[in-house]
This record gives sequence, structure tokens and C-alpha cells, in this order.
Amino acid sequence: MNDIPRHNFAAAPRLDLLDAQLASRFDNSFIRELPADPLRHDVPHQVRNACYSQVKPTPVASPRLLVWADAVGALLGVARPEAATGPAVDLLAGNRVLPGTQPYAARYGGHQFGNWAGQLGDGRAMTLVELIGPDGQRRELQLKGAGRTPYSRTADGRAVLRSSVREFLCSEAMHYLGVPTTRALSLVATGDSVVRDMFYDGNPQAEPGAIVCRVAPSFVRFGNFEILTWNDELAELKRLADYVIRTHYPELGEPSPEVYALWFEEICRRTAVMVAGWMRVGFVHGVMNTDNMSILGLTIDYGPYGWLEGYDLGWTPNTTDAEGRRYCYGRQAEIAQWNLIRLASALLPLIPDRAHLEGGILTYERVYGECSRRIMGDKLGLLEIDAGDDALLEDLATALHAAETDMTLFFRHLADVPVDEAGANLSDNALTAPLRGAFYGGDDAAGGHLGAWLRRYVDRVRRDGETPARRRARMNRSNPKYVARNYLAQLAIDALAAGDASVIDRLLAVLERPYDEQPEHEDLAVRRPEWARHKAGCSALSCSS
Repeated sequence: MNDIPRHNFAAAPRLDLLDAQLASRFDNSFIRELPADPLRHDVPHQVRNACYSQVKPTPVASPRLLVWADAVGALLGVARPEAATGPAVDLLAGNRVLPGTQPYAARYGGHQFGNWAGQLGDGRAMTLVELIGPDGQRRELQLKGAGRTPYSRTADGRAVLRSSVREFLCSEAMHYLGVPTTRALSLVATGDSVVRDMFYDGNPQAEPGAIVCRVAPSFVRFGNFEILTWNDELAELKRLADYVIRTHYPELGEPSPEVYALWFEEICRRTAVMVAGWMRVGFVHGVMNTDNMSILGLTIDYGPYGWLEGYDLGWTPNTTDAEGRRYCYGRQAEIAQWNLIRLASALLPLIPDRAHLEGGILTYERVYGECSRRIMGDKLGLLEIDAGDDALLEDLATALHAAETDMTLFFRHLADVPVDEAGANLSDNALTAPLRGAFYGGDDAAGGHLGAWLRRYVDRVRRDGETPARRRARMNRSNPKYVARNYLAQLAIDALAAGDASVIDRLLAVLERPYDEQPEHEDLAVRRPEWARHKAGCSALSCSS
């Protein structure tokens, strides 16, 4: 299964060319190795003893290519379509299916907001094929918004432009920030209207439809295993686990009780690294249900996500979570661990020694703690965080909460605070001057809260003895200048809906270099404007898409 042939990629084929070179790189290992739903139609039903259902995308009225990620195309070894319409775009919209591909929707369950939700599955996503890229790696091409599947329940299987733009933008932004993530290849307008009640308040509206082509080595998630154990489908559970290990974790060895335990430990490690990455850049997933947790430790399913602007550990972008705040920024590490415990329960038939599962959870705690300390050291420009720094960190969080302070801007410009001997003798106002653009209450809003803290911070930095240039470079590698803020995404959505792709093209180009200064794009590195504070799509969002 893992012997992937090498190919000549001197000339990357277009998706609309049915040549032998492209077809020879197709694979369908998931459906070849795993049991299928015997019913082959899109009528919602309870599926048993299967990992997927074979499906067909539902054609759309007039597909048109809006955005293409050249870097993702290069990973796959396929070239950008030559035109905004035509055979290649028909493929990306689901209007055509290439010979050799076998589209399917995966079956999974999940715990949603802490409660078992039963069968969920790919209700509006369809994997077209696994494509072997120039690097020899297998990646799934999955259409999101391509129509009904057996898991759509009462929904239509479609997606709207606003959510599709947000998924495309954030997938690519997270990659360039260095956070493990799925990718996005294309964004296609369907020409159809999709009716959605954005805030579930009884005001449905017709919105333009769109389809994203998502790319990942696998879209298997915790819930794929949960549904099998929950329904006592243990033979299928073992087949799925063996498939994932052999295909995506071959370095662990042939599946066995010992390898299953090592595999769970590695999932825990990867999840810890991913969530630490979220916390570093101020990303809030918004809906960390177990069906939205990748078995590969990738950020998956970009829905009502958000970026921490005013520093607030209790902030959630998800209107559904506004009361309980289960998935707020400050609880993400805790919830990831809770989700891993649910996965451990699902894998218990394969790993009967609970001590091995407990060891995986301990690995999560250790790795997350190590990552967090290293990250905080880099963000603050300290060589190492030790116990003596606890009070400094706690007082910083208090100060940032006391006056609404933009997280991204604060940490980015903290590198500009003078820490040499002259800086140690500056007034509070002079010390806070490089940070004033981060204060939502005005330029001087946080001076009284941060001045005393900055003086302690300068003393702490000086004890390390690192050169200012090295400290600044290290901080700027950890603290991005540009992130995919919700209001920027909304500006791109509004422009694209009006036929203007220049806004999203510029934003994507800037987000490919989030740690670089890019002074010509300074307007994209400022705090959220007041008009966006309560505007739909710019602050809180719902799961409606």
C-alpha cells in the first residue's frame, strides 16, 4: 500500500487533460481497503458496518473559478486552469467526474458540545480521489459544498460563498503561519443560490453558493473511530485503525497492540503541537467537537473560527457557544485533551491496557507544556521560561485584560520596546510608545497598566544578555504581523460577491509572508476598526454555511 510510484512531473498536467500521466497518479486506497455502505444513493439513512458511502456530486448551474492556490497545485502536480470556466472548473465544481475516481462521503460520529451526537458524517463534503504528488505523497482532493450525501440529514449539502472564502483563506493562512492544517486548492462559484439563516433567528436569506476543493493527506477524524466503537462494530474499527497506521503512520510498524498504543501517543503529541500553534497566533477554532479533530493532528473544518483581537481568554467566535464558552480561546488546550480521552475510549477495544492510553494523555500534557513554554519564551524574547517568570506572565495577562489590547499587535511590537540601558531609564509613556497601536481604547489606554509591567520585563530581558538583534529576529519569527482577521475576510467576501477578486488576491499574497514587514501592506496590519466590532462576519459567527 505504501509503495507509491514516482512520476515525471516536468510538465504538470491540467485537471481537464485526461492523459495517462494524471490518471496514473490516482489512488483510491480508502475505499479499496475499507468496507462500504451497500446502499448507493444520497438519501439520508443510518449506515452500519461501513466506513464510507459512495456518492456523486450534484451538478451546479454555472461554475466559475474564483481563486486558485498555485502552491497547493504545485504540491499536487497540477497546473492552474487556463480559464475561469471550462472542463477543469467543471471538475472542481462536481459537474464532471474523471474516470478512475470514486467519490465517497466518510461516515463518522462525534461528541458535539460535550454530548454524543450519533451519526454525523460528511454531509456536504465528498472526497474525489487520492492524488500522488511530485513528492510521492498521497493527498485527498475533497469538495466541500458539492451536494447531498447519506449524511446530510435534512440539509442540502451545499455551502455559501462567505463560509467558503473563510475556509480557503484560513487554510492557507494557517499553513504559512506554520500551524498544521489542511489546505485549499480552489474556490468555485456555483451560480446557484443557497438559502441560509445565518444567525438562526428566523431570517433566512438566499446567498451565492460556492465549493472549496480541500486538500489533506487524510480527512479521517476522531469521530470516524467513535462511531464504530459506539455501535460495537469492532471488526471495522480494527480495519480502519490498521489502514490509518499503514498508510499514514508506517514508521510505527505493522499494527499490533503495542503499535496501536504508540499510534495513540503520536496522535496526542501531534494534537498538542497543533493546539499550541493555535494559541501562539491567537486562533480560536470555535467548534472543537470530536468530529472536527483530525487523526493526523491537522487543523480541520474551518467554520465559526476567529482571531483573538482584544486579548480575552474567554472569547469565542461561535454564537452557538456564546453562553457556555466551551470552545473559547483559553479552554482550547483543555478541550483538546477531553477530545483525546474520547478517542482513547473509542480505541479501548484495540488497546485494552488503559495504562497505555493514560500514557498518551500524559504525553499530550507534557508536549503541550513544553511547546507552550518555548512559544512564550519566543513571543516575549526570553531565552527560557522558568518558574521565576510565572508572576511576570500572570501580570501580563491581567494587564492585557484590563485595557482592551490587540494580541497580534502587542506581541509583534513588543520587539520594538527598547531593552538596552537607555530603555531601562525611560518613562512609562516612552516605554509603551511602540505598543500604542495595539490599544483599542486609544493610544494611551494601557499606559498605566503596562508601564510598570514593561519596566519589570526590560529587567528580565536584560538578564538573558541576548543581543537586541537576535532577540528581535526570534520574536518576529514567532509573532506574526499579518493574520486572517475576520473583518479582512469579510472585506474579501463582500468584494468577491460584487465580482472583485483583487481584495482576496492581495490578502492571500500578504498572508503567504505573515512574519515579513511588507510595509506596502501596512493597512492590513492594524487593529480591527470600530465599524467591524459588531458587524456580522467580523466578530461572532454561527455554524451556518
